[in-house]
Amino acid sequence: MWSRGDVVALRELSKGRIWKARAWIVIEDRPASLVLWIPRGAQTMIPAGGAVLPSDDRRLVEGSFGLSALRVTRPGDAHSLLHFFAADGAFERWYVNLETPLTRSTVGFDFTDLFLDMSVAPDRRWRWLDEDELEQAVTAGVLSAAEAAGARAEGERVLEQWPFPSGWEDFRPDPAWPVPRLPSGWDRVS
Repeated sequence: MWSRGDVVALRELSKGRIWKARAWIVIEDRPASLVLWIPRGAQTMIPAGGAVLPSDDRRLVEGSFGLSALRVTRPGDAHSLLHFFAADGAFERWYVNLETPLTRSTVGFDFTDLFLDMSVAPDRRWRWLDEDELEQAVTAGVLSAAEAAGARAEGERVLEQWPFPSGWEDFRPDPAWPVPRLPSGWDRVS
């Protein structure tokens, strides 16, 4: 288990290789929940050229995360609930990232993104996001039709459970925390 304030790498994998990596700060790591914080400007490694889908060209370039977000995940869930915050710290909206369940690594956590996402506003309006990317992923063979259907079914389960609000909307990070950089070894998958 990681401790509050530890910096971990959250890596998106595709076919066993790193597709994206971001530095997150651990807020809570318990058997029933994982809560991570990423401030604006956190180190991010993204595909060279801004590719939307994983390809044979796996060159990554350094970037920075453009938002501040809190990620709440329960072990075994095929989604994470992100909370996006404005520059002044005010809660803005929820974002449901549909993904394989997170697995632990020596530097943090790994998952495979399922491309389809959801945005949920504080007034309870919601919408699907990235349906075009999901379709492209299936067409390109990055995801199977069954995986795509599973992602949509997971999103529908989230809506049925309606976990909004989550209780984390008033979160404020420790002002002493620096903007995180990826830990040593983030680029090695064992």
